[in-house]
Amino acid sequence: MTLAGVFAPIPTPFDAAHEIDLARLKSALHRWTSSPLTGFVVLGSNGEAVFLDESESDRVIAAARDAVPRGQPFIVGTGRESTRATLNATRRAVELGADAVLVRTPSFFKPQMTGEAFVGHYLTVADASAVPVILYNFTAMTGVTLPAEAVSRLAQHPNIAGMKESGGDTTRIAELVSVVPSSFAILSGSGATFCAALEAGAKGGVLALSSVLPEACSRLFELVRLGRIEEARTLQGRLVPLAQLLGSMHGVAGVKAALDLVGYDVGAPRPPLASVPETARAAIRDALSAFEEVAA
Repeated sequence: MTLAGVFAPIPTPFDAAHEIDLARLKSALHRWTSSPLTGFVVLGSNGEAVFLDESESDRVIAAARDAVPRGQPFIVGTGRESTRATLNATRRAVELGADAVLVRTPSFFKPQMTGEAFVGHYLTVADASAVPVILYNFTAMTGVTLPAEAVSRLAQHPNIAGMKESGGDTTRIAELVSVVPSSFAILSGSGATFCAALEAGAKGGVLALSSVLPEACSRLFELVRLGRIEEARTLQGRLVPLAQLLGSMHGVAGVKAALDLVGYDVGAPRPPLASVPETARAAIRDALSAFEEVAA
């Protein structure tokens, strides 16, 4: 499995009663799969995976697998706090059709989450998984960081294919690229710094922004691939205002608001998350309009 390109971490739709809405999920995926996106991630952070129970998670995976054509990478988030639970979630995801699994760092017992603890956790999962494992570091959400030294060791495992680094620090991206084999894919999780991450050696991105603007994010990736760096940097500059609104400022709620504004029906976040206030929705609308005007 080649991890190069732009992957959309898709949201999980909920209905008015905050129940998962599989019809909405399939409808949105049918539109996304006709875009230039490389592949899809379900049950990641933007999928509000931590708010779903195991039965709901399995139903989302099955419905999404049914909507994503074979041949487009279908990645499932299976990270849990315990190694045992991660193994069980990974096994079920594989049975339901996952092509690879994205495994976030455990984080509840932060002081004990050392490099050695992470290495042991991920090696156990990779040994047992029937599909490739992708490491997932998101310090802003988990409060822990997967050390570069641990990543270097884990990258030697034949069943660990890559890593999603969600921070926007391109120095960290460059460091990770420098300590892993060329076959190992470092993927950026920051839409605001995607171009710089690609220039630093990232092989692609898992970008919330790409679910809203799949064509633009895919175009940026292609421009860098072709060596048209100045064009890519110009496009990146146009994307930054919206990327920031959908990232650290408003997160999942911002992404769902933006998707609603561009015609995707994915509902509101599940409580305790709340929809963005109207002022934030207006700012997102303005950023979308400004991007369309500049890009026209």
